[in-house]
Amino acid sequence: MKKITCAFLTGLFMLLCILPGCGKTSSEPLLQETDLQDGEQIAVMETSLGTIKLRFFPEQAPLAVENFLTLAKEGYYDGVCFHRVMADFMIQGGDPTGTGRGGKSIYTDVAGNRGYFKDEFSDQLFNFRGALSMANSGSNTNGSQFFIVQASGLAPEQEQALKSAKTDSRAIAKYKAEGGTPWLDGKHTVFGQVFEGMEVVDAIAALSTDEDDRPLEEVTILSVTVESYTAQG
Repeated sequence: MKKITCAFLTGLFMLLCILPGCGKTSSEPLLQETDLQDGEQIAVMETSLGTIKLRFFPEQAPLAVENFLTLAKEGYYDGVCFHRVMADFMIQGGDPTGTGRGGKSIYTDVAGNRGYFKDEFSDQLFNFRGALSMANSGSNTNGSQFFIVQASGLAPEQEQALKSAKTDSRAIAKYKAEGGTPWLDGKHTVFGQVFEGMEVVDAIAALSTDEDDRPLEEVTILSVTVESYTAQG
């Protein structure tokens, strides 16, 4: 009898573990909350208002990560401004023309011209405050432009929409605690996260802008350096 009971309980446990959501316990951190590991690639973005440090998620968004890091190494972003800034929303840059209509990826079309690349959506990444995401003009139109989410709140209707969509409860809790732009999930590829320098992002977002959301005081990306992360003792 004990063997039968044990076998039944073991089978029940295995069944539960293959049901949706198994493994996503409240004790496990979201990917964007995990600790940086020594040797992990990061980017140090020096701007005219201070330094922003970024981490990346190459397993979930390999194309976007490789695109950003390669452009950074080429110096593509050096001297480029944040052309669109919206307080309690995001700051956008990465367009060498500064118009919001330019910029190409590292990926080429059949003719060998740099063009766009496809979206990479993951149920492990969210547009939380501090998320680094691809700007686009529609599906699969990712080029060089990116934005950093600066929103610090979550409206009740947004929370309800997340619950209705059966979003991971840990993600809902993080959105409530820190803010973000959940309506952009599944529309803009998240491929990185600010881990240091959000005060700089906030300072840029707080700048006065014109009717096109362009800062009256130009903020420039001085350089983007790709480095290996080393934990400080």
